[in-house]
Amino acid sequence: MAPNTDFASIGLDRWLVDALSAMRISKPTPIQAACIPAILNGNDCIGGSRTGSGKTVAFAAPILHIWSQDPSGIFALVLTPTRELALQIAEQFHVLSAAVNAKVCLLIGGADMRQQALELARRPDIVVATPGRLADHIKSSGEDTICGLRRTKVVVLDEADRLLSETFKADLGVCMSVVPKSKKEELGGRQTLLFTATMSDELRAQRDVKRGDERRPLFFHETNTEKMTIPPTLSQHYILLNSHTREAFLHTLLSTPLNTPKSAIIFVNRTSSADLLARILRLLEHRVTALHSDMPQRHRIDSLGRFRAQAARILVATDVASRGLDIPTVDLVVNFDVPRDPDDYIHRAGRTARAGRSGEVITFVTQYDVKLVEAIEERTERKLEKYVDEPGVSLEGRVVREMLQLVSEKKREAIVDMEEGRDEKGVRRKRLREKAEGFGRKKRKEAKDGEKTKD
Repeated sequence: MAPNTDFASIGLDRWLVDALSAMRISKPTPIQAACIPAILNGNDCIGGSRTGSGKTVAFAAPILHIWSQDPSGIFALVLTPTRELALQIAEQFHVLSAAVNAKVCLLIGGADMRQQALELARRPDIVVATPGRLADHIKSSGEDTICGLRRTKVVVLDEADRLLSETFKADLGVCMSVVPKSKKEELGGRQTLLFTATMSDELRAQRDVKRGDERRPLFFHETNTEKMTIPPTLSQHYILLNSHTREAFLHTLLSTPLNTPKSAIIFVNRTSSADLLARILRLLEHRVTALHSDMPQRHRIDSLGRFRAQAARILVATDVASRGLDIPTVDLVVNFDVPRDPDDYIHRAGRTARAGRSGEVITFVTQYDVKLVEAIEERTERKLEKYVDEPGVSLEGRVVREMLQLVSEKKREAIVDMEEGRDEKGVRRKRLREKAEGFGRKKRKEAKDGEKTKD
């Protein structure tokens, strides 16, 4: 990138340059400087760059630039794997397009589907969706609702490596069945943009695929993808422990003088673990909130908002929080559970040490996790270093002497609270079911009585 490169010099309109400046973005990152001109030129694009490098702006800004010249119908469809990422992308489009008032429609699970269908039927300018929810609309909302998608000019797959995996294959296939094909047809072929932090072999292979004259030329750019690098400012440590002492070690670690001021994300592998661990830490008087896929959407939004606003110092999360979320204040990441996939470790680590800042990842390792750690070290090409106690603080000593009994008591209390909560939910569900069944019996009786009256 040339030293004097700015957004105006790579082709963006002045109103977009001003909008970016208002967001304190004055110089394009390498991924933005490379991809924005190619997208403006009409190329299909595959862009790879590590988390925090500005990939959303790399596709959102040129999309809005082109849309503003001829705004009509659903111009762009952006698909992304998680609700939180979809919310974040929709927010970026809202902020960037404030001067021109682009209509952005957000389609994610956990929100009212009927209201979403009404918004989609009004032909918004930009649709941001998770594949599952959009597939639901395509299957059930009717042609009048989804027909605008059939003229979509641009399709974006954000976190493309995940969207192209088996997990999303069926839903993604349904979504792509309603948008124009890549080839030029009577209605014009769509422009396809794929962005990712982890460049898979499948995506790299697209560089060598022969493309006929009828297809748009492909622009491929890869720089500092997470397949290649862990930030040099990131410290990686491990603590070897017994599995039954993990909660006590975590409480002790978060309570040390060095870590008390730090914001932290604690990653676990299961939603039930996230619920339990958040309850334990709350009982131990930590400012904590949780984020996982089993939470209602409103609670997920609230939790992320509390953590971003620093109302909660600690976020306990599953891997739903490991990709793409822009949380710039994270100082510490703790892998309470070792991730099964080394790529997930890299994405978790990417929540800290962003934009040149320093950060630390600490992984709790039991005797059952050694092979997983070896796979992570091979993948990242860096060894995890043994955690060294702060001067005057023996982590293991404090756990044994002071914390083990206390944390065990709080864990039992948290488990009881969770069981009582499940019982209350069960009672509420039973009441609702009985109410619905009673209402059904009443309607059937009314219908039967009506038939008798006719006779």
